[in-house]
Amino acid sequence: MNERYESAKTLYAALGVDTEAALNALAGKAISIHCWQGDDVIGFDKAAESLSGGIQTTGNYPGKATTPAELMADFEKAISLIPGKKRINLHASYAILPAGEAGGRDKLAYEWYIPWVEFAKKNGLGIDFNPTFFSHPMVKDGLTLSSPDETVRRYWINHGITSRRVAARIAQALGEPVLNNVWIPDGYKDVPADRLGPRLRLKDSLDQIFAEKLDGVIDCVESKVFGIGVEAYTVGSNEFYMSYAASHPGIYNLLDNGHYHPTEVVSDKIPALLAFFDKIPLHVTRGVRWDSDHVVRLEDEIKEIAVEIVRNNALDKVLIGLDYFDASINRIAAWVLGTRNMQKALLNALLMPHKELKALQDEGRFTQLLVRQEELKSLPFGDVWDEFCRRQNAPADGAWLPMVEQYERDVLLQR
Repeated sequence: MNERYESAKTLYAALGVDTEAALNALAGKAISIHCWQGDDVIGFDKAAESLSGGIQTTGNYPGKATTPAELMADFEKAISLIPGKKRINLHASYAILPAGEAGGRDKLAYEWYIPWVEFAKKNGLGIDFNPTFFSHPMVKDGLTLSSPDETVRRYWINHGITSRRVAARIAQALGEPVLNNVWIPDGYKDVPADRLGPRLRLKDSLDQIFAEKLDGVIDCVESKVFGIGVEAYTVGSNEFYMSYAASHPGIYNLLDNGHYHPTEVVSDKIPALLAFFDKIPLHVTRGVRWDSDHVVRLEDEIKEIAVEIVRNNALDKVLIGLDYFDASINRIAAWVLGTRNMQKALLNALLMPHKELKALQDEGRFTQLLVRQEELKSLPFGDVWDEFCRRQNAPADGAWLPMVEQYERDVLLQR
């Protein structure tokens, strides 16, 4: 018997919180883990040797994956140290082409992703997918789907269409839906002469991409406030994509908590969208002054995001993925730490008496509400987390980092 857990269980029970129900709920919630942390977002389709399109990875920590086998091995090591259900989030640029075959993002083939499907089946993972509209010579003047050059725009429309078809084939192979997320880097560095034209072209491009009805694909679009090189104007703004999703049934607006003004919070956007959408795709990251994609910490906003998911009974509605990339630290540790912190945030939310707290608000008992919210922060949440790790056969805090460091010595530093 875990005495510390049993003691915590009793304390939470006095508040009307069932820790067993919390553990079961957390065990059933999959987190979609981004493959691109392991290789600094380079991919394998050889379209580019470095990032471009408003994305930047900083640092040169040794041992990054440079082949599909290395990336898969590193990912397996990471998920062995993470409790609970996991998915793997792929970008189209992680295609694994047969030897001698020339690929093209405008004509993706499902066969290029079969190794990932087999990898997912082997490890009990779901898969999510993203067309890759960056780091490619066909990104002209920083534009893709909004380009005034019809050759460029047609290339990327075809990329979006074939990406959705790949996602549908993956869904069929795994027997479960695949989230397919469209994010583009389009915008201008300085004040544009035309703000409407690019958005009308983007709207037309999206209409063509989403025209085909495909089973098993959950379609979404992802906005951004600005990026490197597009500081003055972003075509795919929050207002544009929110309007697009609201007016196109079956298309969802993905919320990335690094893609808004620093004073905006995704925790407030989640309940706003829950009033209108049956699904909310989510990318969890950590921005430092801007969308800098730092490893997720267990910070107040991450906790509040989890609270809004849990207290609104939206665990099945909010599709949680991670999106960050840090090349200045051990990449496997970055995967493990960020994912576990997202899970901790969910567990923290699951260990709250939300019905009681809502009643205090509705009754106007704001003093009692404030006191109860603050007192919850000092309860033995960590003891329940340790029990979750034990039941999931995952190492507890303090035990997993030495395993990563040993893997670094044995594998990463030998590359």
